[in-house]
Amino acid sequence: MEKILKTKRKIRFQDCDPFNHLNNSKYLEYFINAREDQIAEHYDLDVFKYMKTTGMSWVVASNQISYVKPAFTMETVVIESQLIQYTNNLLLVEMKMWNENETELKAILWIKFIQYNIQTKKASNHSDELMQLFESVVLPVDESIFENRNLEIIQKIKTRVQA
Repeated sequence: MEKILKTKRKIRFQDCDPFNHLNNSKYLEYFINAREDQIAEHYDLDVFKYMKTTGMSWVVASNQISYVKPAFTMETVVIESQLIQYTNNLLLVEMKMWNENETELKAILWIKFIQYNIQTKKASNHSDELMQLFESVVLPVDESIFENRNLEIIQKIKTRVQA
């Protein structure tokens, strides 16, 4: 099963600021929408069907984002995501936005999701089936601090460009 999932998206005019840059708040929408599509396609996990059948879903607990280079109106970008950590009720997903050729990094995001029981309105544990899925697709990173991971990724890109 693939661990790094990729999707192409076109940056739309209505999502951009007067400078033709993707608006900062819209990055989150592009990232979350891409991840939702990716897990449905690659892991056969439709979060809306899952919510209807189990009463469980995920809520965003936190976001950490670094805007590296602007994404422009009508530009095609690649949105990449991977599960980097999980616990009984938490998922930490790392996402990157690249230009179409994946040579220029636009943004890096860490997004923390908590499984949530809609009936009890409380966090709940993942099922054994989900835990098995997460174990099969997790791709941990060495850094546990977002800022350090951000620097590590940027340094790797610089090294690759200089080579």
